[in-house]
Amino acid sequence: MRRRAGFRLYLITDRRVVKSGDLVSACEAALSAAAPGTVALQLREKDLPARELYQLALRLREICTRAGAPLIVNDRVDVAIAANADGVHLPFDSIGVSMARKLLGRDKLIGVSSHSPPDVSGAAREGADFAVFGPVFDPLSKRATGPAWGVSGLKAACRAGAIPVFALGGMTADRTREMFASFEDTARPAGVASIGAIFAADSPALAIAEMLRALDASSTRRR
Repeated sequence: MRRRAGFRLYLITDRRVVKSGDLVSACEAALSAAAPGTVALQLREKDLPARELYQLALRLREICTRAGAPLIVNDRVDVAIAANADGVHLPFDSIGVSMARKLLGRDKLIGVSSHSPPDVSGAAREGADFAVFGPVFDPLSKRATGPAWGVSGLKAACRAGAIPVFALGGMTADRTREMFASFEDTARPAGVASIGAIFAADSPALAIAEMLRALDASSTRRR
């Protein structure tokens, strides 16, 4: 049976923006401020050698298990399997959903990076469980992969395929509230993906709590 991407916030690591310099502690602090199931953590440290990445994945596996948060590994299916992660996130130029599914099995989550509405529809056809779409706004913590799509582009992406879509790029709590307020139909983002708004904050725990309040408010308005 396929798993469902039921989280609202997709937290993506970048150890270089953590003010304390301790990524593991930042992840533990952030996840401690979130209710189980509301946040997923993607380990995305692309420059680490395989052994270091695996060791980091093992430490984050323990933290995510205690917090009730899925652990997703960026690109490295081998590390995801070895660390018993909950899934893998595939960059647009990675091995592809069908091969990742063959290696991981049906009970693991597969997310895909998308940079246009057709990318989202393609990911849905290939059997991805969710897509990250962006940049919606100019990113806070890394160089943009292309021009920002804005809310209109995000709306098109949400209508493009029948899988959850997470908005990435410049997502702050205030922007999250404003963004969701503009969605009136059922084709809405499943949530947001964030790097800098959480990990570059003075307090990742306070930052994630504020972002989750913004997401909760958007869910209340929808009802």
